[in-house]
Amino acid sequence: MFAMMQDHMWATSCVEGTKQMAKALAPFVKAGDCVELSGDLGAGKTQFVQGLAAGLGISAQVISPTFNILLSYPDGRIPLFHFDLYRLDEALELEDIGFYDVLEDEGVVCIEWGDKFPEALPDDRLIVCLRSKSALDDADARIIDIDAVGRRSYELRGLWEESLAKEAVRFQGLG
Repeated sequence: MFAMMQDHMWATSCVEGTKQMAKALAPFVKAGDCVELSGDLGAGKTQFVQGLAAGLGISAQVISPTFNILLSYPDGRIPLFHFDLYRLDEALELEDIGFYDVLEDEGVVCIEWGDKFPEALPDDRLIVCLRSKSALDDADARIIDIDAVGRRSYELRGLWEESLAKEAVRFQGLG
């Protein structure tokens, strides 16, 4: 379902693998954490958020906030705020949508297309870059790079990757 390729780089073989990777992050996130999601259209950013939401116990259907820009899911272990900045043209628009207020809220924030406005993002954030493995002609396979900026996010990445490594070994043992 997913496997480590090299330091901080993972491969998933299917949509469910992407969701399971994100679900494995859920036990470690806490209010104030920020996850920046980047990658091409259709790379699996919203699927990643769906997995994280499932891991947080959110019962609502998680959809892409492309036209809403922000969707909130308050019913999990901690609230989840899901931004999609694709349709914004300039950083000044972030004020209009209450972006900075949400960053101060008591939940975890996922920001699709945050790389459009890196100067506006928190100094401490987990960065998840999803890319399709088109060279393998597998539309559902992804390469997921995990980076961290800031002390908390380095800690978060370490906890998450330790959990992923254990899960990948367990999964391989079942095959």
